[in-house]
Amino acid sequence: MGLDMYLKASRFLWSHGEEPERAKIGKMISELYPEVAALEVDEIHTEAAYWRKANAIHAWFVENVQDSVDDCGYYDVSQGQLQELLDTVNKVLEDPTLAPELLPTRRGFFFGGSDYDEWYMDDLKYTKERCELLLGDAYKVWDFKYHSSW
Repeated sequence: MGLDMYLKASRFLWSHGEEPERAKIGKMISELYPEVAALEVDEIHTEAAYWRKANAIHAWFVENVQDSVDDCGYYDVSQGQLQELLDTVNKVLEDPTLAPELLPTRRGFFFGGSDYDEWYMDDLKYTKERCELLLGDAYKVWDFKYHSSW
C-alpha cells in the first residue's frame, strides 16, 4: 500500500466528420477488441503521469487543485495549473533550498519519506518532464484530471 497518484488525460472525439481520426481510432480498437466493433469510440482516456509516494507533488495538487480537500477524488486540472506546477518545480530544481517553502513534503500514512533527498529530486525531474510534454501544442485539446489513492 502507499500513495499512488495519477494524472489522467482524456480527449473527446468529435463526430460529424470534424475529426477524421475518430473512424481510424475506432477501427484500430475494434481490431484489438472485436466486441466493440459495433460501438462508437467517442473518447480516449490515458494515463498522462503516475507518481508513487511523491507526497510533495500530491500536496501541491491538494492545495492548488483540490481546494485543500484530500479525499482521493477526481479533480480537473487546467493547462494553467500544469504551468504553475512546472514553474514551481523549476524554481526548486534551480534552488533546492526553496523546497520546504515552495514544494514541502507532506506526512501521511503510506505517504513515504519526507526528506528532501535524491528521491524527492527525482520526483521533481519526472514532474518537469511530464508537465513539459503535456503543455505542448499536441495536448491543448486534451482534458486532465488528478486522482490519488492510498
